[in-house]
Amino acid sequence: MSDPRPIDELSKLEAAQELAKLARIIADHDKRYYLEDSPTISDGEYDALRRRNDAIEQRFPTLIHKDSPNKRVGTAPRSGFRKVRHAVPMLSLANAFKQEDVQDFYDRICRFLSLKDGAGLTIVAEPKIDGLSANLRYEQGQLVLAATRGDGREGEDITANIMTLDDVPKDLGADAPAVVEVRGEVYMRGDDFAAMNRRLIEDGKPEFANPRNAAAGSLRQLDPKITAERPLRFFAYSHGALEGLALDSHMALLDQLRAWGFSVNELTQACQSVDEMIAVYEAIQDQRATLGYDIDGVVYKVDDYGFQERLGFVARAPRWAIAHKFPAERAVTRLNEITVQVGRTGAITPVANLEPITVGGVVVSRATLHNEDEIKRKDIRPGDWVVIQRAGDVIPQVVEVQLDKRSGDPAPFDFPRLCPVCDSPVERPPGEAVARCSGGLICKAQRVERLKHFVSRDALDIDGFGDKNVEAFAELGWLDSPVDVFQLHHHADELRSMEGWGATSVDKLMAAIETARRAPLNRLIFGLGIRQVGQASARLLARYYTDFDTWSVAMRKLADCDAGVEAELLNIDSFGQAVVVELQRFFANDGNAAVVAELGALMEVEAVEAPADTGSPFTAKTVVFTGTLESMSRPEAKAWAERLGAKVSNSVSKKTNFVVIGGDAGSKATKARDLGVPILSEQEFRDMAERKLKTSANASNETSTNEEPGKAAPDTETSA
Repeated sequence: MSDPRPIDELSKLEAAQELAKLARIIADHDKRYYLEDSPTISDGEYDALRRRNDAIEQRFPTLIHKDSPNKRVGTAPRSGFRKVRHAVPMLSLANAFKQEDVQDFYDRICRFLSLKDGAGLTIVAEPKIDGLSANLRYEQGQLVLAATRGDGREGEDITANIMTLDDVPKDLGADAPAVVEVRGEVYMRGDDFAAMNRRLIEDGKPEFANPRNAAAGSLRQLDPKITAERPLRFFAYSHGALEGLALDSHMALLDQLRAWGFSVNELTQACQSVDEMIAVYEAIQDQRATLGYDIDGVVYKVDDYGFQERLGFVARAPRWAIAHKFPAERAVTRLNEITVQVGRTGAITPVANLEPITVGGVVVSRATLHNEDEIKRKDIRPGDWVVIQRAGDVIPQVVEVQLDKRSGDPAPFDFPRLCPVCDSPVERPPGEAVARCSGGLICKAQRVERLKHFVSRDALDIDGFGDKNVEAFAELGWLDSPVDVFQLHHHADELRSMEGWGATSVDKLMAAIETARRAPLNRLIFGLGIRQVGQASARLLARYYTDFDTWSVAMRKLADCDAGVEAELLNIDSFGQAVVVELQRFFANDGNAAVVAELGALMEVEAVEAPADTGSPFTAKTVVFTGTLESMSRPEAKAWAERLGAKVSNSVSKKTNFVVIGGDAGSKATKARDLGVPILSEQEFRDMAERKLKTSANASNETSTNEEPGKAAPDTETSA
């Protein structure tokens, strides 16, 4: 995505294509950060991707789709632990990088709340801990469940491991509320981390790269005894579900958390102005190196819970909080060589192989260079001295070349015109920055990467089928397509005789494969690795077509350029032309279509259940919004409708149940009247929705800040 075109020069089609690409790239980095604890780009580079995504969405709001990074948090939980559904979703934060961003955040709040010069507004500033988020559920004062963030809606059950932490109270006392979920960050102090690494080295075991990875790895041990040996700590900063306790402010919550025995960061301060917020930020930044634990910024939160409730949420983040990130750390080292890697979609990615150097306590030796344009724009050549930057615990990015240190006139890097794996021509589609191998499935690298994707946690989620096993089985000729995964039992006896495999491990793998035969439709669709079809798009397709047979028939029609199927796909809210094009290309390939058909015969693909009857007038109804809404944004209105069980569509038809009209409603309103579709004003829609939401909130009493449907109580400490 380097050297992108100015956003104001993008056509709508170009914007749609880039948004789809950004969604896929950001989702991949979210998985590496949240799930694998091994990110491959810097925080600054990740934030730049998100900023461009946000800017394009702001210019083209009609292109915002379900795969948008602003619609999700984190990634799906890993296998090995029982999966836990969060009673209240765990969200993330928008980021600020400059003082101007902080001022804009403050001004937006004042305008929204009609507070002149911030009168009556208190902002709480607290350090942003660089650890692993956890949600601790107490019932009648007793700790009964602990879970990781996971994908924000479903995490991993780590109760037994959390029980080993000394600074996590197991009993809140007799006066505790009926239910309270305490949210915070599991972390490791720097001195404890160094001592632990020394012990690991002495025992001949691999050391951890940094405290965050150490904390994440320690908390995710299947054996709690190992976790108990690790020096983990917990800072509490928020709550999730809450029953039986009334709180009016964030500071009141922190006081209550202290009273229950939790550690609350002592650097947290209340601020009455932007100047005070910046002063706290600078003071904490000055202390950063001496704190003894890692932080990567300061979080600002509106203190008053009443204000928080009025402000509500936008997409994946609250309006009432933001993370002010610290600048990335930098260093200088030599770039020894540029090599390339081939991904599952054929993407050719150049990689900088660096002279190893320590940046922020982590030894780094590789950095992605993204694409050919990035290398040319920065004039990066083998042998150059380069400035790299690192934020958090990730592989750095190359910021610039120190041309004054360049020796002689080294030749520019010659980007390959043939795939280094299969010798197929490398092609670069017009308007795209990424070059791709044209070999498709004849390219071993692509086949292997697609197979890795198919068995991965977010797809078929087959335990024991890691990357190395996929590579080994492919090398043996046992795996060539996803169908072969379900034929692997034919090689079970051979596998038992191989070094590193025993009867038990083989039996476990075969059992996991058998379990994966029964999989939800959305996971199968995602596992196929179709370009532009991420997890959210796969869920949309599964929800729309319901079952495998209906979906596969529609896809075969699409392959034959059926205009009706193309139209119905484009009518799915936020489903763009770029996704439809890639679906058509995929199924137009006879080999791909055959693989899908064989998988349908080999698997028991689970249909999507109809939405539960929530008692809402919108349950299982199709809703269309048109015109300019005054009291909420279009995305907010859609979120309300979907939270109440509705399907949101882009066009009006006889199947439409409600059309909600705002100001200057045009042809959609006219068509609704002609077809006799019920029309709601914005206020009528709000009244119907709010009555149901208020009833639900009173019944569950899950949170004091549940303003926007489908969004969460305060959980604002982490951001990718």
